[in-house]
Amino acid sequence: MDGDVRLEVADGVAELVLDRPAKHNAVTPTMAKRLLDHARALDSDDAVRAVLVRGEGERAFCAGSDLNALAAYPSAWHFRNRIEYATAVRNIRKPVVAALQGWTLGGGAETALSADLRVGSETMRLGFPEVQRGWVGGGGASQLLPRLIGQGKAARLLMLGDPIDAAEALRLGIVEEVVPQAALLDRAREIARKLAGLSPVAVQSVKAAMRMALEAPLSAGLVYENEMNVLCFSAGDHLEGIRAFNEKRPAEFSR
Repeated sequence: MDGDVRLEVADGVAELVLDRPAKHNAVTPTMAKRLLDHARALDSDDAVRAVLVRGEGERAFCAGSDLNALAAYPSAWHFRNRIEYATAVRNIRKPVVAALQGWTLGGGAETALSADLRVGSETMRLGFPEVQRGWVGGGGASQLLPRLIGQGKAARLLMLGDPIDAAEALRLGIVEEVVPQAALLDRAREIARKLAGLSPVAVQSVKAAMRMALEAPLSAGLVYENEMNVLCFSAGDHLEGIRAFNEKRPAEFSR
Protein backbone atom coordinates (compact mmCIF):
# COMPACT_ATOMS: atom_id res chain seq x y z
CA MET A 1 0.00 0.00 0.00
CA ASP A 2 2.99 2.32 0.43
CA GLY A 3 3.64 2.32 -3.33
CA ASP A 4 7.00 2.69 -5.00
CA VAL A 5 9.03 4.94 -7.30
CA ARG A 6 10.78 2.87 -9.93
CA LEU A 7 13.93 3.95 -11.72
CA GLU A 8 14.49 2.77 -15.28
CA VAL A 9 17.51 3.88 -17.33
CA ALA A 10 18.03 3.44 -21.09
CA ASP A 11 19.84 5.43 -23.79
CA GLY A 12 20.95 8.16 -21.40
CA VAL A 13 17.42 8.77 -20.11
CA ALA A 14 16.29 7.91 -16.59
CA GLU A 15 12.58 7.37 -16.04
CA LEU A 16 11.20 8.03 -12.57
CA VAL A 17 7.93 6.12 -12.41
CA LEU A 18 5.40 6.90 -9.68
CA ASP A 19 4.03 3.41 -9.14
CA ARG A 20 0.79 3.30 -7.18
CA PRO A 21 -1.85 3.19 -9.90
CA ALA A 22 -4.64 1.85 -7.69
CA LYS A 23 -4.47 5.15 -5.76
CA HIS A 24 -3.87 7.45 -8.74
CA ASN A 25 -0.14 7.39 -7.85
CA ALA A 26 -0.78 9.43 -4.70
CA VAL A 27 2.54 9.84 -2.93
CA THR A 28 3.20 8.28 0.47
CA PRO A 29 6.16 9.16 2.71
CA THR A 30 7.84 5.96 1.55
CA MET A 31 7.48 7.03 -2.08
CA ALA A 32 8.76 10.52 -1.27
CA LYS A 33 11.89 9.01 0.28
CA ARG A 34 12.43 6.78 -2.74
CA LEU A 35 12.00 9.72 -5.11
CA LEU A 36 14.47 11.84 -3.16
CA ASP A 37 17.06 9.04 -3.13
CA HIS A 38 16.69 8.47 -6.87
CA ALA A 39 16.86 12.20 -7.65
CA ARG A 40 20.08 12.64 -5.71
CA ALA A 41 21.65 9.59 -7.33
CA LEU A 42 20.75 10.75 -10.85
CA ASP A 43 22.74 13.96 -10.56
CA SER A 44 25.95 11.99 -9.90
CA ASP A 45 25.33 9.33 -12.57
CA ASP A 46 27.18 10.31 -15.75
CA ALA A 47 25.27 7.68 -17.72
CA VAL A 48 22.07 9.72 -17.19
CA ARG A 49 21.76 12.89 -19.25
CA ALA A 50 18.02 13.56 -19.05
CA VAL A 51 15.15 12.55 -16.76
CA LEU A 52 11.54 11.67 -17.53
CA VAL A 53 8.94 11.66 -14.72
CA ARG A 54 5.72 9.74 -15.31
CA GLY A 55 2.95 7.89 -13.51
CA GLU A 56 2.12 4.20 -13.79
CA GLY A 57 -1.14 3.32 -15.51
CA GLU A 58 -3.31 5.63 -17.59
CA ARG A 59 -5.66 7.15 -15.01
CA ALA A 60 -3.25 9.58 -13.38
CA PHE A 61 0.15 11.15 -13.39
CA CYS A 62 -0.11 11.83 -9.68
CA ALA A 63 -3.07 12.85 -7.52
CA GLY A 64 -0.79 14.52 -4.98
CA SER A 65 0.01 13.43 -1.45
CA ASP A 66 -1.84 10.51 0.10
CA LEU A 67 -4.43 12.18 2.36
CA ASN A 68 -4.38 9.44 4.98
CA ALA A 69 -0.61 9.80 5.24
CA LEU A 70 -1.01 13.56 5.71
CA ALA A 71 -3.45 12.95 8.56
CA ALA A 72 -1.02 10.52 10.21
CA TYR A 73 1.77 13.01 10.98
CA PRO A 74 2.02 13.22 14.80
CA SER A 75 2.58 16.99 14.82
CA ALA A 76 2.92 20.04 12.59
CA TRP A 77 6.66 19.94 13.32
CA HIS A 78 6.96 16.42 11.93
CA PHE A 79 5.00 17.53 8.86
CA ARG A 80 7.26 20.56 8.45
CA ASN A 81 10.28 18.22 8.29
CA ARG A 82 8.74 15.87 5.72
CA ILE A 83 10.44 15.02 2.45
CA GLU A 84 8.96 17.38 -0.16
CA TYR A 85 8.90 15.31 -3.35
CA ALA A 86 8.18 18.12 -5.82
CA THR A 87 11.22 19.93 -4.47
CA ALA A 88 13.29 16.78 -4.98
CA VAL A 89 12.38 16.87 -8.68
CA ARG A 90 12.97 20.62 -8.92
CA ASN A 91 16.47 20.21 -7.47
CA ILE A 92 17.63 17.79 -10.19
CA ARG A 93 20.32 19.63 -12.16
CA LYS A 94 19.75 17.62 -15.34
CA PRO A 95 16.88 18.42 -17.73
CA VAL A 96 13.56 16.98 -16.59
CA VAL A 97 10.53 16.17 -18.76
CA ALA A 98 7.13 15.36 -17.23
CA ALA A 99 4.60 13.14 -19.04
CA LEU A 100 1.18 14.11 -17.69
CA GLN A 101 -2.01 12.10 -18.00
CA GLY A 102 -5.31 11.83 -16.20
CA TRP A 103 -5.39 13.30 -12.71
CA THR A 104 -2.51 15.70 -12.08
CA LEU A 105 -3.44 17.29 -8.80
CA GLY A 106 -1.93 19.04 -5.80
CA GLY A 107 1.58 17.80 -5.19
CA GLY A 108 1.39 16.00 -8.53
CA ALA A 109 0.75 19.30 -10.30
CA GLU A 110 3.60 20.86 -8.29
CA THR A 111 5.87 18.02 -9.40
CA ALA A 112 4.87 18.81 -12.99
CA LEU A 113 5.70 22.50 -12.44
CA SER A 114 9.09 21.42 -11.08
CA ALA A 115 10.01 19.82 -14.42
CA ASP A 116 11.57 21.84 -17.23
CA LEU A 117 9.24 20.66 -20.00
CA ARG A 118 5.74 19.24 -19.73
CA VAL A 119 3.84 17.13 -22.24
CA GLY A 120 0.19 16.46 -21.45
CA SER A 121 -2.19 13.89 -22.86
CA GLU A 122 -5.72 14.81 -23.87
CA THR A 123 -6.95 12.98 -20.75
CA MET A 124 -5.10 15.27 -18.34
CA ARG A 125 -7.04 17.09 -15.63
CA LEU A 126 -4.73 19.43 -13.75
CA GLY A 127 -5.57 21.28 -10.56
CA PHE A 128 -4.53 22.60 -7.17
CA PRO A 129 -7.36 21.52 -4.85
CA GLU A 130 -5.54 22.15 -1.55
CA VAL A 131 -7.50 25.33 -0.80
CA GLN A 132 -10.75 23.34 -0.97
CA ARG A 133 -9.42 21.04 1.75
CA GLY A 134 -8.17 23.78 4.03
CA TRP A 135 -4.52 24.36 3.25
CA VAL A 136 -2.04 25.78 0.73
CA GLY A 137 0.27 23.57 -1.31
CA GLY A 138 3.79 23.22 0.05
CA GLY A 139 5.59 22.07 -3.08
CA GLY A 140 5.98 25.37 -4.90
CA ALA A 141 2.71 26.10 -6.70
CA SER A 142 2.14 29.55 -5.19
CA GLN A 143 5.65 30.61 -6.24
CA LEU A 144 6.09 28.80 -9.56
CA LEU A 145 2.66 29.17 -11.14
CA PRO A 146 2.46 33.01 -11.04
CA ARG A 147 5.93 33.17 -12.61
CA LEU A 148 4.82 30.77 -15.33
CA ILE A 149 1.38 32.12 -16.28
CA GLY A 150 0.92 35.42 -14.42
CA GLN A 151 -0.62 36.48 -11.13
CA GLY A 152 -4.29 36.63 -12.08
CA LYS A 153 -4.43 33.34 -13.95
CA ALA A 154 -2.53 31.63 -11.13
CA ALA A 155 -4.93 33.12 -8.56
CA ARG A 156 -7.91 31.58 -10.36
CA LEU A 157 -6.37 28.12 -10.19
CA LEU A 158 -4.86 28.34 -6.70
CA MET A 159 -7.62 30.24 -4.89
CA LEU A 160 -10.59 28.40 -6.39
CA GLY A 161 -8.95 24.98 -6.66
CA ASP A 162 -10.96 23.78 -9.67
CA PRO A 163 -9.18 21.52 -12.19
CA ILE A 164 -8.70 22.41 -15.84
CA ASP A 165 -8.46 20.20 -18.89
CA ALA A 166 -5.48 19.71 -21.18
CA ALA A 167 -6.61 22.29 -23.74
CA GLU A 168 -6.86 24.98 -21.06
CA ALA A 169 -3.49 24.01 -19.60
CA LEU A 170 -1.95 24.40 -23.06
CA ARG A 171 -3.66 27.76 -23.60
CA LEU A 172 -2.36 29.05 -20.27
CA GLY A 173 1.16 27.80 -20.97
CA ILE A 174 1.32 25.25 -18.15
CA VAL A 175 2.15 22.49 -20.63
CA GLU A 176 4.20 22.87 -23.78
CA GLU A 177 2.37 20.23 -25.83
CA VAL A 178 -0.82 18.16 -25.74
CA VAL A 179 -0.93 14.83 -27.55
CA PRO A 180 -3.33 11.86 -27.70
CA GLN A 181 -3.00 9.50 -24.75
CA ALA A 182 -1.60 6.73 -26.95
CA ALA A 183 1.22 9.02 -28.09
CA LEU A 184 2.15 10.51 -24.70
CA LEU A 185 5.05 8.29 -23.68
CA ASP A 186 6.53 8.16 -27.17
CA ARG A 187 6.53 11.95 -27.42
CA ALA A 188 7.89 12.52 -23.92
CA ARG A 189 10.63 9.94 -24.50
CA GLU A 190 11.48 11.53 -27.84
CA ILE A 191 12.03 14.89 -26.13
CA ALA A 192 14.06 13.31 -23.32
CA ARG A 193 16.27 11.43 -25.78
CA LYS A 194 16.89 14.63 -27.73
CA LEU A 195 17.95 16.38 -24.50
CA ALA A 196 20.19 13.43 -23.66
CA GLY A 197 21.94 13.82 -27.01
CA LEU A 198 22.95 17.42 -26.33
CA SER A 199 26.07 18.55 -24.52
CA PRO A 200 25.39 17.95 -20.80
CA VAL A 201 27.40 21.04 -19.92
CA ALA A 202 25.39 23.18 -22.33
CA VAL A 203 21.92 21.93 -21.46
CA GLN A 204 22.53 22.07 -17.70
CA SER A 205 23.99 25.56 -18.10
CA VAL A 206 20.85 26.66 -19.95
CA LYS A 207 18.74 25.25 -17.12
CA ALA A 208 20.83 27.01 -14.48
CA ALA A 209 20.68 30.32 -16.35
CA MET A 210 16.90 30.10 -16.74
CA ARG A 211 16.48 29.33 -13.06
CA MET A 212 18.61 32.39 -12.27
CA ALA A 213 16.22 34.50 -14.37
CA LEU A 214 13.48 33.71 -11.82
CA GLU A 215 15.61 34.96 -8.94
CA ALA A 216 17.94 37.76 -10.05
CA PRO A 217 17.54 41.24 -11.53
CA LEU A 218 18.25 41.49 -15.24
CA SER A 219 21.74 42.96 -14.81
CA ALA A 220 22.86 40.10 -12.56
CA GLY A 221 21.16 37.51 -14.75
CA LEU A 222 23.00 38.72 -17.84
CA VAL A 223 26.32 38.45 -16.04
CA TYR A 224 25.42 34.94 -14.86
CA GLU A 225 24.44 33.92 -18.39
CA ASN A 226 27.81 35.03 -19.71
CA GLU A 227 29.59 33.04 -17.00
CA MET A 228 27.60 29.95 -18.04
CA ASN A 229 28.66 30.64 -21.63
CA VAL A 230 32.31 30.76 -20.57
CA LEU A 231 31.84 27.52 -18.59
CA CYS A 232 30.58 25.78 -21.74
CA PHE A 233 33.56 27.00 -23.77
CA SER A 234 35.99 25.89 -21.06
CA ALA A 235 34.46 22.40 -21.15
CA GLY A 236 35.33 22.14 -24.85
CA ASP A 237 32.09 20.67 -26.19
CA HIS A 238 31.75 23.68 -28.51
CA LEU A 239 34.61 22.29 -30.62
CA GLU A 240 32.61 19.16 -31.44
CA GLY A 241 29.59 21.35 -32.21
CA ILE A 242 31.62 23.42 -34.67
CA ARG A 243 33.18 20.33 -36.28
CA ALA A 244 29.76 18.74 -36.71
CA PHE A 245 28.40 21.91 -38.31
CA ASN A 246 31.30 22.10 -40.77
CA GLU A 247 31.06 18.38 -41.58
CA LYS A 248 27.25 18.57 -41.95
CA ARG A 249 26.57 15.80 -39.42
CA PRO A 250 24.89 15.54 -36.01
CA ALA A 251 27.14 16.44 -33.11
CA GLU A 252 28.26 13.59 -30.86
CA PHE A 253 28.86 14.80 -27.34
CA SER A 254 30.67 12.12 -25.35
CA ARG A 255 30.74 13.78 -21.94
